[in-house]
Amino acid sequence: MTAGGRGSEVYFGVCGCRSRSSGRELPELWSFLEPSSIKYSSLLPQCRKMADTESCPLYYPALEEIAGVLERGLKKNYAEVHVEVVDCPDLTQYPFGFPVKGLCGKTRIADVGGVPYLVPIAHPDKVYNINTVAKKIELPGAYMLGAGASSYKCVGMNAEMIFSIKAESPTSPAVNGNYLASINPADNSCLLEKYREKYSDHDFGLLSNLYASEGNPGKVIEVKVKRRTSNDNFVSCMRKSLKEHYGDKSVGMGGSFIIQEGRAKLHIMPREYSACSLNTDEDVDSWLHYYDMKAPLICQSVFVSHDPGFDLRVEHTHCFSHHGEGGHYHNDTTPDSVEYLGYFHPAEHLYRIDRPAVTHMVGRD
Repeated sequence: MTAGGRGSEVYFGVCGCRSRSSGRELPELWSFLEPSSIKYSSLLPQCRKMADTESCPLYYPALEEIAGVLERGLKKNYAEVHVEVVDCPDLTQYPFGFPVKGLCGKTRIADVGGVPYLVPIAHPDKVYNINTVAKKIELPGAYMLGAGASSYKCVGMNAEMIFSIKAESPTSPAVNGNYLASINPADNSCLLEKYREKYSDHDFGLLSNLYASEGNPGKVIEVKVKRRTSNDNFVSCMRKSLKEHYGDKSVGMGGSFIIQEGRAKLHIMPREYSACSLNTDEDVDSWLHYYDMKAPLICQSVFVSHDPGFDLRVEHTHCFSHHGEGGHYHNDTTPDSVEYLGYFHPAEHLYRIDRPAVTHMVGRD
């Protein structure tokens, strides 16, 4: 398989999926889209490009400084706000249940694939493997959390992937704590499953946004807010606060938050890719299934304050729960009673893997 038509190899998963693109012409329905004209080398002299992977350092302020920026911004959007630097709670414990204790150590953000591989027409040949991603971001054995999509070739359906996985290292096997949220064909309800209970691979498809680290204990930013007073969701409020303060300096963050009280709007993609091209946000909106889900929801989130020319999805959050609900987070639906508690850490480096050669902004909500 080529990386966005650029001729570089990417790894296909262990489910037996292998093919090679011949660089065939894009379908006519792509003709209204223009390839990105941004040259990363002209904008980002510190960036590197290796085969299908581009990388650059992110702006990395002190935790205390970021906490202050977030607190000031969130106070414009929530009635009660408390942000401070704390020791990371043990994330192996309830309600998280992660395979690592913390979010610290050699922190990275990886944006893999992209929405153009899902819409307007899906590219099911885009299959990626967590162990290979860990090597591409120069952190074998990394713990990764975030949001993405399943590999149709490996699981036989399209679904929301909620990432919480430790990649293999030279001394230990991978530990897969991922969840899948799909539409139950029996009644169109949410079907939330632990990935490892049905599948033995560590693959995903189409796209993902991942925060990676060594999974060590350490200092993190704790964010507590109650009662939303604006229209933006929790993640957008934090991202926009960073953007307003740091401008064109790209600050990347990842972490996990809990919607402790209230309800939230989430979507789940259909099990089958759309047979018709999805050319607008309205097309995508009509294709998705939306749900009003109850707290507590544990949400895996990745966001970047400013795209440094890598065609990023600047925020992406997927949620799971212990009561069978999960999916892609949009916003809470109970602003007067909602309560959030989150733990976040900035990333030192950004990696862009298999960036689509032809891009658009449809379906990135």
